[in-house]
Amino acid sequence: MNVEQKRKAESILALALSTLAAFSGLFWLVFILGDVLVHGIGALTPALFLNDPTPPGVVGGGLRNAFVGQLMITAFATLIGVPIGILGGTFLAEYARGTRTARAISVLSDIMVSVPSIVVGTFIYAIMVKTVGHFNGWAGAVALAVIMIPVVLRTTEDMLSLVPWTLREAAFALGAPYYRVIIEVVYRGAATGIFTGVLLSIARVAGETAPLLFTSFNNSFFSTDMRGPVASLTATIFQYAMGPYEEWHMQAWGAAFIITVFILLITIAGRLIIKWRYK
Repeated sequence: MNVEQKRKAESILALALSTLAAFSGLFWLVFILGDVLVHGIGALTPALFLNDPTPPGVVGGGLRNAFVGQLMITAFATLIGVPIGILGGTFLAEYARGTRTARAISVLSDIMVSVPSIVVGTFIYAIMVKTVGHFNGWAGAVALAVIMIPVVLRTTEDMLSLVPWTLREAAFALGAPYYRVIIEVVYRGAATGIFTGVLLSIARVAGETAPLLFTSFNNSFFSTDMRGPVASLTATIFQYAMGPYEEWHMQAWGAAFIITVFILLITIAGRLIIKWRYK
């Protein structure tokens, strides 16, 4: 076998292994989504969204408290994490560009993106749950916000860095102060990318369970008081899936289907926005 034939054989082998790996991953993705789809659609009833849970073992009820609680915790987490992430990314891209501080914070942000969410949950538990003596929804929102901040920060930094410096210089030549240049020129040029990062960060935390088990915990009753335990879909799915009742299992499948579709739609929206904006 000459050198050319050896290279062709290695290329065919590499292509075959890569194709096999791709189809293997795709198979499990389709299998999981199909399983959630088949079991989840059958559990989608008006009662699932409009009724509160019934006592254990009693047929009926719904997950209204979990839907409302999940929306509240995610919304407050977004209100906390997104501004901090955007302002942090702005500092790194505009005021600390090229400095050691910016590089160090960027590296720490990349590390934080990969930190297991349960570590974040235990950290927030130590400072916001143990100190007050009880679980609360605010702790859950802060835990999710901590997970969101690195994603938004890195996306904002990258998008602002893509805006040509000549645009800033043109605004400076007109006498605009730096903060107005950032707000009216730089942010406008990077708005689509930043918004996409926000969507992806929401998708990142929408399916988290571990941080909420340590912070907001769960609540079998309808409650909008963020100062106490608040129900969430992810924690409820965990509780119901581990329970002995078939009714719980069906409702857990329905909740899992809703979360899966929600995350899927947000991810697709982010991809479409990127494709539309940057062709």
